[in-house]
Amino acid sequence: MNKFLIGDFEGPLDLLLHLIKQSKMDISEIKIVEITEQYINFIKEMEEMNLDIASEYLVTASELIEMKSRYLLPKQTKEENDEYEENPEEELKRRLLEYQKYKESVNELRILENNRSSYFTKTPEKREQYTTEKLENTENLTPYDLLKALEKLLERKEYTKPLNTKITKKELSVNDRVAKIRDVLKKQKRVDFLSLFESITRPYVVVTFLGILEMAKNKEILLKQDNNFDTIILERVD
Repeated sequence: MNKFLIGDFEGPLDLLLHLIKQSKMDISEIKIVEITEQYINFIKEMEEMNLDIASEYLVTASELIEMKSRYLLPKQTKEENDEYEENPEEELKRRLLEYQKYKESVNELRILENNRSSYFTKTPEKREQYTTEKLENTENLTPYDLLKALEKLLERKEYTKPLNTKITKKELSVNDRVAKIRDVLKKQKRVDFLSLFESITRPYVVVTFLGILEMAKNKEILLKQDNNFDTIILERVD
């Protein structure tokens, strides 16, 4: 059986998904007491090995302990609290299901990236004839066109470098990003596709990418490109 270390995970939700899978649980039927004990034991084991624990893991540990303590409260007290407070256990399930979706999307992007490596590009001396050629249908760009533009951004931002740790208590959802993009498009009718990726982290990139695809599918925006290899523009549909 493989021994996992804290560095094998991309964040606390990634660790929780691993523990849930290892326990053969369904996300919708999480046993909060059991999963909290497994999470805390894992963190303690890492600390005993003198491994650095990022603050985000400790924040999640405190949230789980709080959920566990609420779960263990007398039933009547729990029902009274539920009338006024959001159920933290349901919120955790929602976050885990959403993160699982992110992971699946990232895997799909990696597959596309690997497939892309099997293609050969034109040599530079033969490329000039296409750089000024107009696209026949600039409002019908494909997800693959967006992916290529995103790959260039990630290369420039050195996406593979470790990121500074930040304490985060709530993960971003696709709906959150769609709402933010709508706010941007209310102020300006046209916006550069790449300018929407202010933060270069896996979850942020994935939810932003999925949000843009969803808005295009719902015909809230048009995707335009004046010339081949030009900047991709999002235009609000009034």
